[in-house]
Amino acid sequence: MRRISILATACLILLGTPVMAQTEIGVSYELRDEDPKGGFGLRVQKGILTQVPTIDIGMRAHFSYFSDDNSVTDGAVTYSQELTNYDFGVAIVAGISVGLIEPYVGLGLGSETLELKPEEVVGISLTDENESNIYWNGIVGAKVPVIPLVKPFVEYRYSNNSISEPDVAELTTGRIIFGVSISF
Repeated sequence: MRRISILATACLILLGTPVMAQTEIGVSYELRDEDPKGGFGLRVQKGILTQVPTIDIGMRAHFSYFSDDNSVTDGAVTYSQELTNYDFGVAIVAGISVGLIEPYVGLGLGSETLELKPEEVVGISLTDENESNIYWNGIVGAKVPVIPLVKPFVEYRYSNNSISEPDVAELTTGRIIFGVSISF
């Protein structure tokens, strides 16, 4: 609960500071190697340190949601479970404008939750499993400003939750993210 309070406070500070530079809101589709493989994301980024003329530095809050239903059939018995994975975090992101491309890098912290909910199977007692972990992540990406307000982007985010020593979740993950953001 303490981790969630710290991240919520950071998000409130991010969204409550006066507008100094451009703000972006983006949506994305995310792909990763572990199950569930496909998910959706939302991010909000606000510029900070506007006195640096060539470098765009911002603070970002992001949220990702993955869900899938896995099932295995052995003879007449079918075992099924719903996998839900969501994470949220904050990051400092720095980028530059190079013609039509705006490459950026970032570093941040977040919290990830994995929920396993098995369906009832006759004669077998099953329990739900939940696990939450803190992670650090590195971000590398690029935006392509089609028009000044709309910016499609592609991003790779590497996450490592060895800080929490997880039992169920993967220790490290990488995901490729495709999305679009609106600037105002």
